[in-house]
Amino acid sequence: MSTSSVSTGCFVFKPSTKKKKTKSLGLDEYFSLGCEGADTNNVRFGLFHALWNKIQTETELLQDELNKQVLDSLLDFISKSSSTRQRSNWASQMRASEIPTAALMLGVNMPDHDMTFQSLSELLQQSVTPHVASVQAKECATLKHLMKRVLERLMDTVVAEEDDEEEEEEERRIPVHKGWHCSLSMLCEWYNTQTKHKSSTPGKKRSSPSKDQHPPIVIIFKDLEAFNPKVLQDFILICSRYIERLPLIFIFGIATSPSTIQHMLPHSVSSLLCIELFQSLSCTQHLTTVIDKLILTSKFPFKMTGKVMQVLIGLFLFHDFSVRNFIKGVQLALLEHFHSQPLSVLCCKKKQALRNVTQLSHEDLEKIRQLPSFTSYVNKQESQEQVQLLKDDAHLKKICRKLIKDLHKYHKNYYPTLRCLHALTSSLPRYPLGKQIRELHLICLEKCVWETEDYQSAMKLLKMMAKDELIALLQRCTETLQPSNSKMMKSALVELEDMLSKFRQLDEASEVVQYDNESAPVKSLQKKTDLYQLQQALLEMNKSRRSKRESPYGILRSQVLEFIDNLVKNHLPPPESQTLNEVCYYSSSSNVRRHLNATPRTSIQAALSSPYYYLLNESLKTDDGSVSNAAPDICIVYKLHLECGRLINLYDWLQAYSTVVSAAEGHDPESDNFGKVDDLKHARFIRAVSELEFLGFIKSTKQKTDHVARLTWGGC
Repeated sequence: MSTSSVSTGCFVFKPSTKKKKTKSLGLDEYFSLGCEGADTNNVRFGLFHALWNKIQTETELLQDELNKQVLDSLLDFISKSSSTRQRSNWASQMRASEIPTAALMLGVNMPDHDMTFQSLSELLQQSVTPHVASVQAKECATLKHLMKRVLERLMDTVVAEEDDEEEEEEERRIPVHKGWHCSLSMLCEWYNTQTKHKSSTPGKKRSSPSKDQHPPIVIIFKDLEAFNPKVLQDFILICSRYIERLPLIFIFGIATSPSTIQHMLPHSVSSLLCIELFQSLSCTQHLTTVIDKLILTSKFPFKMTGKVMQVLIGLFLFHDFSVRNFIKGVQLALLEHFHSQPLSVLCCKKKQALRNVTQLSHEDLEKIRQLPSFTSYVNKQESQEQVQLLKDDAHLKKICRKLIKDLHKYHKNYYPTLRCLHALTSSLPRYPLGKQIRELHLICLEKCVWETEDYQSAMKLLKMMAKDELIALLQRCTETLQPSNSKMMKSALVELEDMLSKFRQLDEASEVVQYDNESAPVKSLQKKTDLYQLQQALLEMNKSRRSKRESPYGILRSQVLEFIDNLVKNHLPPPESQTLNEVCYYSSSSNVRRHLNATPRTSIQAALSSPYYYLLNESLKTDDGSVSNAAPDICIVYKLHLECGRLINLYDWLQAYSTVVSAAEGHDPESDNFGKVDDLKHARFIRAVSELEFLGFIKSTKQKTDHVARLTWGGC
């Protein structure tokens, strides 16, 4: 765009209508960034995407199934409350102003509440009423905000706020009466218009009276504990005056205890609510079901090692009790595995994995040869076979197909055996192998479970178990083996059912006869006898005890426990013993912990101590690990404060800072102005100290007015 002209003038250039389009990266391209084994990254991304979609679908179905009972109870409560009101069967004039209220106990796993309330809102709108409004405490700081959010979500429109200062002042003086009746009156008019419009619509088939004639208005308070009690009280008082005109129903989401309602609302307000309590499934039971259905199954080829599982379960038990965050951790591990492991192209269904083996390149086969599990496998082979495995790619592909089949067969047999062992040991005293199946799974992932002392003690307890108890446990074992489609598990099921039938048909007559024979010498002792006869009787009793045969029940019990022991030893070795386990198992627990269990204080300290690695400025680079005098002010102030004690003198701190800054500015150390504090340095110092206080490294103290207390490295 240029012009040539002899005369001076003004030239206008209109912008081009063709905008330069910036190409945005797709998900697969983001996945490829920093990805090892770029040749197969598209295939791996496709496998990851398909596998995660399947896991996510299964998770949503499972969560809907777990919440079904409490959600159905809530729907039934709302439907009954609405139908009772429509039949004009309000119990008495005393209860005419009471608002039906459901107190939903959800537990402290706050991140999971949104999914529950979303499902509840969808079910309500589908089957009970279209008028549902959900509010949170963070958006309802005042009564005006609460009323505005409720009206907007019910009426699906924008409600304008009054900006008149005089009117706002008047509403502060009279918060309940004058300012807000108009808003609820507007809601009444809107509701009457809606119901009349529905009743006058011709040709519409009625499904239920509550849905067609006068559907209720449901207001959901997601986090009741976080609401301002005064705002909540005023809102309930206002709504109680309109309960005859508006079919209002409240749902309180409570994380702690039902007594929260009593603590937040006085009796004069809580008496206006007709409260019914609903209890959801506990988060620990929810986690157990998720692990049982999504992780302890051979349906999904992706697996996690014991350390990764411990990190995810530890974050759940000691941080947030959130099943949603646990599933996000599984997603992170899945993404990291397919991104960092080039051989994860084999982490898929058996048929697809066998096809992918034939498409492996020479570089991929070399990576297989470098796997620790494959190295152990090669060392166990004969010398000629070792040479072929290390040199012949075609032979290696053939062996890899066999190893992939063995790995899938291992998973098919592992999980039914794990459930069988858990069914036997989960009810033993003191739970030697854990009460939850995830505890037993973690043990089996780390070591050979049959070599542990807990396993030996569990077997000893099973040997002392009575007949009826053992039969009940064996029946549970058969139930765990029935769904399996593995040939070995089916044969084990047949053998176990055969032993179980022998237990049931066991005749105890021989035990009674044996008991009578043993008690005969005891009866002979009751007769009068001399010392010699007594000695002979005791010797005979001792001899009979030594030669006593084991009872039929004891023999059969020993056979069953030996069968279980062999089953465990054959099918519950740790995954590390399986060749090519690295293809399916993700083992980097440090990455999962770093992403999910962030330590901001440590990161901030590292940034302040080593600013070069964050700013990438060559002037900040030092060899001895110290901070350069050209570093940002907060880094200099942080470094100087580490050299002080528990209390830091602000004047001395300022003088040291001024000296460092003067050296950075290139002043002569022998000049009079070197280290002198001017207004600019003083302002920069105050700002850096304020930032350190904001980050929590120092705090003001009342011990000395010109000192601050240090909070790092043991400071109080």
